[in-house]
Amino acid sequence: MPKVQPIPEAGPSRRSRGHRVATSLAEINVVPLVDVMLVLLIIFMVTAPMIQRGIDVNLPVSTRSNQIASERVFVSVPAAYRQSRIVYLDSEPIHVEVLQERVRQRMEPRSEKDKEVYLRGDAGLLYQDLVNVIDLLKAAGVRNVGLVNKLPGER
Repeated sequence: MPKVQPIPEAGPSRRSRGHRVATSLAEINVVPLVDVMLVLLIIFMVTAPMIQRGIDVNLPVSTRSNQIASERVFVSVPAAYRQSRIVYLDSEPIHVEVLQERVRQRMEPRSEKDKEVYLRGDAGLLYQDLVNVIDLLKAAGVRNVGLVNKLPGER
């Protein structure tokens, strides 16, 4: 409500109403409000990434999947690998020392994301033998190595 203040008389020659209405400053000072909001915004921006929980998943970018342009490459390691040092690149038997070069030749024309090899290892193999073959494949430029297994009851 406005305050009513009496006006002092200026003299007999001047006519005045006798009262002047003075309005008080009724505006909200928004500078402190903006400061507080910016501080809260910064606090939420810093703490929001810490609150998130979940698993990192590489989601597909395209809505349609493209057909595989190149054939799949399989490397099979038989149970007799320790004695013979022979592996099979698809169905071709090759010595393990030649594996890296042969796989590199097959991977050259492919794009970076298509450099995948599927590894079939016999159940009786040592884990170290499979790791050695994986190291050779990685040295040949293979980006992803998939391990193939059978489901129970599958032939």
